[in-house]
Amino acid sequence: MTKGQTSTMTGAQMVVQALRDQGVDTVFGYPGGAVLPIYDAIFQQNEIKHVLVRHEQGAVHAAEGYARATGKPGVALVTSGPGATNAVTGLTDALMDSIPIIVLTGQVPTFMIGSDAFQEADTVGITRPCTKHNWLVKETDKLSGVLHEAFHVATSGRPGPVLVDIPKDVQFATGEYTKKTANKSRYQPKLKGDIDAITDLVKAIEKAKRPVFYTGGGVINSGPAASQLLRELVDATGFPITSTLMGLGAYPASGDQWIGMLGMHGLYEANMAMHDCDLMINIGARFDDRITGRLDAFSPRSKKAHIDIDASSINKVIRVDIPILGDVGHVLEDLLKVWKSRGRVTDRENVAKWWKEINTWRKIDCLGFKNSTKTIKPQYALQRLEALTKDMDRYICTEVGQHQMWAAQYLGFEAPNRWMTSGGLGTMGYGFPASIGVQMGHPDALVINVAGEASWLMNMQELGTAMQYRLPVKQFILNNERLGMVRQWQELLHGERYSQSWSEALPDFVKLAEAFGAKGILCSDPADLDDAIMEMIRHPGPVLFDCLVEKHENCFPMIPSGKAHNEMLLGEASTKDAIDADGAVMV
Repeated sequence: MTKGQTSTMTGAQMVVQALRDQGVDTVFGYPGGAVLPIYDAIFQQNEIKHVLVRHEQGAVHAAEGYARATGKPGVALVTSGPGATNAVTGLTDALMDSIPIIVLTGQVPTFMIGSDAFQEADTVGITRPCTKHNWLVKETDKLSGVLHEAFHVATSGRPGPVLVDIPKDVQFATGEYTKKTANKSRYQPKLKGDIDAITDLVKAIEKAKRPVFYTGGGVINSGPAASQLLRELVDATGFPITSTLMGLGAYPASGDQWIGMLGMHGLYEANMAMHDCDLMINIGARFDDRITGRLDAFSPRSKKAHIDIDASSINKVIRVDIPILGDVGHVLEDLLKVWKSRGRVTDRENVAKWWKEINTWRKIDCLGFKNSTKTIKPQYALQRLEALTKDMDRYICTEVGQHQMWAAQYLGFEAPNRWMTSGGLGTMGYGFPASIGVQMGHPDALVINVAGEASWLMNMQELGTAMQYRLPVKQFILNNERLGMVRQWQELLHGERYSQSWSEALPDFVKLAEAFGAKGILCSDPADLDDAIMEMIRHPGPVLFDCLVEKHENCFPMIPSGKAHNEMLLGEASTKDAIDADGAVMV
């Protein structure tokens, strides 16, 4: 029965209708007793595709990958108890990286809550610290309003994960469904920045002699217009720009002003520019510890500005001189208007001198490495992957570890939403299910997950998902038979005591792929690498590429924990020209 903006239906039907009204086309999930009414409602419609994953963690990571690659919120559906607790890692990952996802969980009937019923867990209590907001819905009439509010909260302001816990009796019961209407939520983040603060930043831009733009995932989260405005601002001012791991692609890697990623494994020139600048403009980043290094030595001589939509991020880690609360896109639009109206002024002479210094640092070639004709170096593998795929409609995911940092260093991103990685939480096992989510969002694109063998094994079961849905995701495993980043830290910081940083029981990845019905490729000779990569790309289905690489290669540059940006460790191939502030060679 329908009356105006309301309709009578079951709670399970409300879930499906709300997803339709919110424009959802794909849900990642795994059924169980507490969500069977919702699954029955999904069965009785054809508009929303459901992807059956093999583990609930995989469902949430897939929703993350879908959200990051499409710009739309991702949705996961899991059952109560272990279904919900298995989702916690993905929720925390999304919270750390500001990814908008909605996780729907089943719960035991309302009259059984608190009785230690079968597959009961305090889902709202467990997930309160790892969601932007969560709800336990005990009345069917309130369900549609909560679902619409959940999408609003997840996608507004600083994006993030939300969770709606729905008892089974609420799913069965009949109530009034209210259609999505004009937003009346109490949650209304501030979008426009203070014009006086923006003017103060423009004045600082006009006087800066050694400026740098420091950008983060907030630029990408703000939408395509924000990235375009950033490019216009950077190109018009002529200032150098660097980025966090999560911000790659907001400004093109081929751009004239690009000086590379900064941070623990960032480029030498980017880190040195951050250390020596006199104006640091943070746009949509949160001063993560992997970026700042030692806090009391972070960008010590600069005036600092911070543009962020999250008030709690401003002055949380680094005290800034010019705080601007607002959406990146709105603030950049006003910033450009004010700067242009004042005559587009910059200190061109001193900025040119600043570029000469940056170009001197660039000559060090901090990503240089000693290649081999006998063994595939991981850096070389990624160089070849970049060369052979850069002109394709390509999306890159990663697992977590050395391979992740090498991918960030050697792969170039020209546009936002093309790079999916676990930044804040550093979740091993993220990349494979994320690549499934990306492929669902972009069925015809080339989706590659750059992985380490240890990370990939954490969610290897999702190969069944890829095969079931004929998703041609490519798993590019840099197999060094080690927990590479752990081993590197043990070598450099723990006296070469390699405690539990390797496995003596790795599978034959080609046979593993074939066991699932997928294609497996093994490559160990640098001379065969290009042909093997092209074979991977051309294969129409899922591919598991086992690339055997040098076992003990380290990822440089590296800022050791607790050190400043100008105290980087450089690789052997880069050290001949690298000197620190005192003139000493850094090795």
